Amino acid sequence: MKPEMLPAPTPSAEAHWVEGELVRSLMRTQRDTQWVGLLLMAVIVGVLWGDASPPLLAAWVLLGAAAAGWRYWILRRYEREVVHQGSDEHLAFLRRYQLAFPLSALVWGLTTLLYFDRSSLADQFICWLMMAGLAMYSVNGLSSQLPTLRAYLDTLAVTALAVLAWRMGVELRLQGPAYHWWLVVLLLVFWQVLRHAGLRLHETYRRNFELQFRNAQLIESLTRQTQAALDAVEIKNRFLASAAHDIRQPVHALGLYADWLGTEPELVHELAPKIVESTKAVNQLFDSLFDLARLDSGKIRLNIEPVDVAKLLRDLELQYRPLCEARGLQFRVRVRPGTAVTDPILLQRILGNLISNAVKYTQQGGILLAARTTREGLRVEIWDTGVGIAPVHQREIFREFYKVPSHPGTEDGFGLGLYIVGRLTHILGHPLSLQSRVGRGTVFRLALHPTDPAAAADRAVASIAQLVSRP
Repeated sequence: MKPEMLPAPTPSAEAHWVEGELVRSLMRTQRDTQWVGLLLMAVIVGVLWGDASPPLLAAWVLLGAAAAGWRYWILRRYEREVVHQGSDEHLAFLRRYQLAFPLSALVWGLTTLLYFDRSSLADQFICWLMMAGLAMYSVNGLSSQLPTLRAYLDTLAVTALAVLAWRMGVELRLQGPAYHWWLVVLLLVFWQVLRHAGLRLHETYRRNFELQFRNAQLIESLTRQTQAALDAVEIKNRFLASAAHDIRQPVHALGLYADWLGTEPELVHELAPKIVESTKAVNQLFDSLFDLARLDSGKIRLNIEPVDVAKLLRDLELQYRPLCEARGLQFRVRVRPGTAVTDPILLQRILGNLISNAVKYTQQGGILLAARTTREGLRVEIWDTGVGIAPVHQREIFREFYKVPSHPGTEDGFGLGLYIVGRLTHILGHPLSLQSRVGRGTVFRLALHPTDPAAAADRAVASIAQLVSRP
């Protein structure tokens, strides 16, 4: 059986998963970012303590603390409610709280009100250096989500530039020192460099997650193919066990005929035709086994045609009567003329397995193979006087490899005979029923309803799908 190939993932499914993982990566960096921000706030306050206006500095600290508190609350909610959820929940969470990032950038951009052209050049240098470091750190922490990173950098740069423009144009009326203009140029260049670096890092993140998604798909596909290969091996194993089960009986019959011929050579003219017929039966069983192998691989073609039931029962009598007589059992056949529309080889396989089971579990008495005409059509019955089947086991006996506990003879079988019968009767549309009494015997009744070729083919395909999907 060819392994079932996993369908290629749709681009939208891959993109959706990748977007969710980018949000997850973004949120993983926020706890560290939180502590870095608080540390820098403390450094800013220490550097500007004697230079900045105390009310202005206090207002900035309160605003920064409020922004940090909000981000901390968002992070806690994420860890409680979203961290183990899927892509949809992560994307929805980011959409709900995405303003927290540009708000933090706004707070840090407003620090320029505290020090730009209001403190010593040394203190200004330290503050500008901390702001540059914060901006670079944000590239590393936020670049997994490019819109979030750009919103942060744009808000930070625009706020700082707005403060510079106000100080230079409104308060100083463009009469300030020349280094102000160089500072504006450096800020613009640095802003664009960070945006470009963020884009490159974001592309790296995205490619990594896309690779993870495709690797996961590949692993799943390989797992499915491996399981399909194991299923195919299991089917072959069942076929080999089935072959050993079904060939034993006709070969045994041939052995008995050969023994009789060796001890009573004068019966050669009587036994030779039976040996020929038994050999044909073996060949037919080989054909049926190979048909079952094709059935298990989904490649069998059912041969539905009118079958002479009387002739089929006589052929089965030729095959199984020597086995019964060798065990001291009677084998009787009651034949009524009639035809059934079915697959002749598979029908012979069904009846052969039922007779074989009857012989195996009957110690005294005999077997009756009978065809009867009912209002619903022709019916074949197999009666035995064997050990019987308790009600608790009557459904289980049609399971693969199931053997009734404590039944004599089960150690010689594979538990396949009735399993095969159950599958084939279902495919052919021949209802099978049984009645049994422990210690008294069993009767199987097979109703030979006409087989519809199309419906039988559909049932065969469904049977294979169910067989391969089993754990």
